Amino acid sequence: MRKKYVPLHAIADRRLSVLEAIVEYLHEKKSMSFHEIALATKRDDRTIWTCYRRAKKKRAKNES
Repeated sequence: MRKKYVPLHAIADRRLSVLEAIVEYLHEKKSMSFHEIALATKRDDRTIWTCYRRAKKKRAKNES
């Protein structure tokens, strides 16, 4: 699998955990599927999906 780099600005927002920020960045900016992210991070697909959903909820909460 080809290496993916995550810029520091993607994880600088302290409202999200590091994994949440990485998952959000890779899914939205690099168009990776949850399965691809799971393989790259050596995590379960369900963990990646959960992290993404948590990140979205935190962002929505901070916007309101």
